[in-house]
Amino acid sequence: MMESKPLEILLVEDNPADVMLLEDFMRRSKVINNLNAVENGAQALDYLYKKGKYADVKTPHLILLDLNMPIKGGREVLAEIKENTALKHIPIIVLTSSQGEQDIFNSYALHANCYLSKPTDLEQFHKMMSAIEYFWMHLVKLPNR
Repeated sequence: MMESKPLEILLVEDNPADVMLLEDFMRRSKVINNLNAVENGAQALDYLYKKGKYADVKTPHLILLDLNMPIKGGREVLAEIKENTALKHIPIIVLTSSQGEQDIFNSYALHANCYLSKPTDLEQFHKMMSAIEYFWMHLVKLPNR
């Protein structure tokens, strides 16, 4: 089996239950990762620009982004990240409850790296997260920044 290195992951999610599910999955995982969660798009951008309380955070290797959030939505965050020369290299997985064709199309048009609909079943959620973990943490080569 390939050796993996810990990743800095930014989760942008306004649903506390989804955050807890992902945190629980990461704790049980055999791969050690640093998961940081913010609850809206404005906080995500503050995190990425290292503003205020996020001044000392590490730049994430991977972003898990919900689309429908208060204050600043995922579409706006995705567009801003992918237009920013210093941030656009960060892969973004849109992880949302939406299965709408327009949301899928728009996410890829804004340069999302992939689009996943959150399963409602806990077992399917764990399978999806295991697939994400295996692909992004074992197979993919990410830039070291």
